[in-house]
Amino acid sequence: MKILDRYIIIQYLIRLISVFAICMLIFVVQTFWLYIDDLAGKGLDFETIFKFLIYFVPKLIPIVLPLSILLASLMTFGSLAENYEFAAMKSTGISLVRCMTGLFFIHVVIGIGSFYFSNHVIPYGELKSYNLRRNLAKLKPAIAIREGIFNDLGQMSIKVNRKYGENKRLLEDVIIHEKTNDYKNRIVIKAKNGELKSKTTDATLQLVLYDGNRYEEIVGKNYEERMRFPHAKVHFEEYVMNIDLSKFNNVDLNEENYTTTYKMQKVNHLKKSIDTLERDFSNQRKIFSENFNKKHYGSQIKSMKKEYNYFKDSLINANILNIIKANDDWKTDQILETSLGDVRGILRILENKKRNFFVFQKLINLHKMIMLDKFTLIFSCIFLFLIGASLGAIIKKGGLGLPLVLSVLIFLSYHYIGIFAKNAAEDNSINPVLASCLSSIVLAPFAFYLTKRASFDEGFVNLDFIMVPIQKMYSKHFGSKS
Repeated sequence: MKILDRYIIIQYLIRLISVFAICMLIFVVQTFWLYIDDLAGKGLDFETIFKFLIYFVPKLIPIVLPLSILLASLMTFGSLAENYEFAAMKSTGISLVRCMTGLFFIHVVIGIGSFYFSNHVIPYGELKSYNLRRNLAKLKPAIAIREGIFNDLGQMSIKVNRKYGENKRLLEDVIIHEKTNDYKNRIVIKAKNGELKSKTTDATLQLVLYDGNRYEEIVGKNYEERMRFPHAKVHFEEYVMNIDLSKFNNVDLNEENYTTTYKMQKVNHLKKSIDTLERDFSNQRKIFSENFNKKHYGSQIKSMKKEYNYFKDSLINANILNIIKANDDWKTDQILETSLGDVRGILRILENKKRNFFVFQKLINLHKMIMLDKFTLIFSCIFLFLIGASLGAIIKKGGLGLPLVLSVLIFLSYHYIGIFAKNAAEDNSINPVLASCLSSIVLAPFAFYLTKRASFDEGFVNLDFIMVPIQKMYSKHFGSKS
């Protein structure tokens, strides 16, 4: 390795590591505040919180690494241009492309490394963080009763409009949905006020409700009993509920019950999952199409060629003529009413099946996008390096001023193009393959365009094709006449 390459690489790697560490710290803090509700009030030790953050860090790499590469390359080449180091290199016949060659190959290695990282480390981190979050949700749920939403407490869900008083023990507008032994929601309790009386560290939580009603659906042995006793309603002034929390506090945080979500799979597993899902989806559509046609068309439409020869090619028109020629008005109304009911039923069936197929197709698209994201990260790292290095050489500014602003704007454009494309691909508006590659496709022409202009020592945009005709026109009409 030549001295010049070693010098540029060292300058770049120092900035890359520094920027990566700062960006990762910012995103980790943001992640901590994002999941503060899952961590606060659980009595967790520092080791568990640290483990949660460590498991979550790998998922931040696809965001932090491209941003760090863009900012570090812009700062490095901007500083070299600002200090006239590029001018000294060009005076000895060394071009900008030659200066970028060493770092280009380094970014090829970084891109390939990012693929292996996203294929092995990120799925493992997703597995650990997802299961840890699920286990934390079971831990001391009495402390985490939040306002305005339903909070699960084992066999019941509780919602309070407001918590107030000392230690937030007083509750206002309480709604409880309690499940029976068969896991059906047949009991609803509503109260104007409530109070948590026992300590949150006790094995039993005592909840006292005031001025409310208890509704329960009665399950009879037969239809007549269910119709005779549809439900029971009881008004109470004070109602005491003892909730057993021992099973909630006895939670194994290392337990892993969820291991097969698409974010936890590697490329080879994703390929198998996609093939299986597409095969099942195709079979479901085929079966539904065959059954639907047999049920709603095969036995309903009959040929009427003999009665209406002039409507040989239109069975629908023949059926309509039958209705019109009916002599009895009540038969006509009855046929029309029955037909309308059948059509409404068919439309409901189609609408329900459409929703089911939409969810199935969305799951397939998510698998495809997760798999392709592992590959597109390679090209994103390379293209963002080319853009950052070229812009740095053009603007000739180092430091954290203008380079930081430009890096944030470029990265946000790249990031949100990917988000919008993937959101559109979830409902199959665009192809999921295109959605995953769209950000890289947009970056590629800008990367080559800026590299070309920077290598020829040209500005960001050449406006001569606009300014020269205007200057000629101005000189022709308003210039000095000899």
